[in-house]
Amino acid sequence: MSFRPLLMPLALLLFGVGAASADRHADRLAGLLELRPGMVVAEIGAGAGKTTRAVAERVGPSGHVYSTEIDPEALAKIRETVADLSNVTVVQAGVAETGLPDACCDAIFMEAVYHHLAKPAEIDAGLFRALRPGGRLVVIDFPPALLLRPWTPTDVPPNRGGHGIPTKVLRRELAAAGFEKVSLDRSWDWGWMGQRFYAAVFRRP
Repeated sequence: MSFRPLLMPLALLLFGVGAASADRHADRLAGLLELRPGMVVAEIGAGAGKTTRAVAERVGPSGHVYSTEIDPEALAKIRETVADLSNVTVVQAGVAETGLPDACCDAIFMEAVYHHLAKPAEIDAGLFRALRPGGRLVVIDFPPALLLRPWTPTDVPPNRGGHGIPTKVLRRELAAAGFEKVSLDRSWDWGWMGQRFYAAVFRRP
């Protein structure tokens, strides 16, 4: 099961996963991730791999990107998206397993994925292990909204308050895994249904 299976039509409206949109996201992410050529980065729950591709192009041939998903169809789409790139590794993840090697990454990011995690404690621990000391974790997501409540995932922990992830819950869960908060931009972007996306940056000490 993919991280984003239940809301793909909505995700298309919220994010616009075309190449141009992925490039815009990658440009903005570059600052949060402190992206530079030669870095090793991972995208968690990469969907069709558009942002993975954009980031891989920015880290260049001396860098590398791990692109993870759960659903075999999503993994196949990522492979198609990055077929001509030699610096991307597509990774089969699990509900409680990132699939990433220990200490493999300088930075990790996910977009509209965290609120779908059924086993956040296990995934957070895996993210912490995958990051090198000083590495950054960027989580772009949105707090619960009444309008989105009908699409609340049924397999997530019960403390979410609906479809989304409150920033205080995100901070608490990642702190429990050992992460330190770096910054929080509550006005990162606006969704199609009027909800405000935030960008939260954490680091592994």
